[in-house]
Amino acid sequence: MSFELNLTIEELEKRTHKDYLIKKEMLKEDAQEYQNLDDGDKEALKHLVKAANYANIVYMKQDNELNIPFLNYLEEEIKKGNKQAELTKILFDAQLGIIGIDSESKHVILLKGAKVLEGKAFYPSDLSKEELHKILKEMLKNGEKDEVEKILNQRTIVKRDGNKLKAFDYTEEFKEEFTAIANELEEAAKTSTNKDFNEYLILQAKALRENDPMLDAHADKKWASLQDTPLEFTLSREQYADLLTGSVIEDEELKKLLEENNITAISKDSIGIRVGIVNKKGTEDLLKVKNYLPLMAENMPLKEKYEQNISSDEDNLQTMVDADIVSLRGDEGSYRGGITIAQNLPNNDKLSLTIGGGRRNVYHRQVRTSNSPEALERRKKRLDATLNQELHKYYNPESDHWFTIGHENVHSLGPKSGTEALGKYKNIIEENKADMGSLALLDCLTDAGVYTEEEKNQILVTFGANCFLKAKPELSQAHRVRTVMQAYFFIKEGALSVNNEGIININIEKMIPTARKMLTEIIEVQLSQDFNRGERFINDYFHWTKDIENVSKKLKEIDKSLNGRIITPLADKLQK
Repeated sequence: MSFELNLTIEELEKRTHKDYLIKKEMLKEDAQEYQNLDDGDKEALKHLVKAANYANIVYMKQDNELNIPFLNYLEEEIKKGNKQAELTKILFDAQLGIIGIDSESKHVILLKGAKVLEGKAFYPSDLSKEELHKILKEMLKNGEKDEVEKILNQRTIVKRDGNKLKAFDYTEEFKEEFTAIANELEEAAKTSTNKDFNEYLILQAKALRENDPMLDAHADKKWASLQDTPLEFTLSREQYADLLTGSVIEDEELKKLLEENNITAISKDSIGIRVGIVNKKGTEDLLKVKNYLPLMAENMPLKEKYEQNISSDEDNLQTMVDADIVSLRGDEGSYRGGITIAQNLPNNDKLSLTIGGGRRNVYHRQVRTSNSPEALERRKKRLDATLNQELHKYYNPESDHWFTIGHENVHSLGPKSGTEALGKYKNIIEENKADMGSLALLDCLTDAGVYTEEEKNQILVTFGANCFLKAKPELSQAHRVRTVMQAYFFIKEGALSVNNEGIININIEKMIPTARKMLTEIIEVQLSQDFNRGERFINDYFHWTKDIENVSKKLKEIDKSLNGRIITPLADKLQK
């Protein structure tokens, strides 16, 4: 198969230059964390890295049906000495696909003629939103409820079947890759030194081999209970990429038919894998917060109106680990304008939460701790150019980690069900909730002794200083859209302000009350289970104002970076 490359040599040389394509390096080949492992865990790690590489193939197939053929084409062209193909592959490997997005919210399209698809490769590439709605309505009217339910399930790939659509479970569609992953997990379980971890690996392997969602539930339940293990392995399933499934509630006739048939549309899961070594000191620090989760639950707004995953009056099922990262692959490792620094899983749509399973937070040490000279210089330039000099004393990069701890824990707070009704806005609103909860609960955590007054102020100022982007994002970028909404809301409430020179000032006293006000509104939206109300909430606060643009201009002047890529020296060595 032949392709035409989309970016010129000049554009490729620019985007692959170290100033524009930054590096995030995971554990090195000689990392002490690896050297300290028992031999059995070192051997297991080899198999886990191989499993991650198979998952990478699954993710690329889910992302775009042309990804694998295009990658094969690039590799053949590189053998012929094609410089354009060589540079294109650098970007392809960074964003893990022919289409990505950079930090200025511009699509990076590597294949000429390729189109951005709301349904990725979860659906036929020529299927529009309108046609999807039309077909589903006809199928429901014809009594094909079971097939429609499969089509709108989070673990299926949808294909055309004449004038209809047909769904194929992931275990069927990705049988080759899932079997390979399962084989590697079973091999890892033979040498890994931790009994609980091995039990999880076997459960996860079984879930990959059979079309039974309850097997996923049992694997997730076991995974969420893991705390004292030497190794970290996660097969993640998150739904940010699929923007087509949730659109079904925008068609009133289809929405009514789905309700009559008791069908809930759940966006498709993108597959990712994280492989790491649990950092005991970092994990001990995280666990200090666990004792305060009931206090946080008790202080959530409108708590009497909903059930949340964390109880305010009993021990909760939530574990936490800090992980030194060996490999991030698939959805975990696709660097598209940014990359995940922590996760709280399983998400509320997963069955494990209905059978007594808990949740687990995992933090990515190598992603958050970038102390290279280039990173430190970029940070200093940003502060000097955009933050009131008097507030510099409060800016502390480590406090961003403290804020993230709050963010991930708040994902377990608030309404635990019903948010699917918010459709394509669900993720934006949920990420907003987690951010605002992290800030809104700072007073109660400070009073409880978790943070000092100084540390609380550092969290507030660091958040405010980082609450601005280089460009207005698209609605598909949930994490970035919520940042713009917060900047607008906090400026409107007087907690943040920006002068004509693009300098940010922060009214520390107003930050927590403003966060609590926004958090309360978010929870009201989630409780409404009303798509239109969710849309109004987004439209009310997603505004790119002159103030925000003033900061954006400064950021573009001082920071050339457009994207990044993950470097995995230890994983590369282990997979050989």
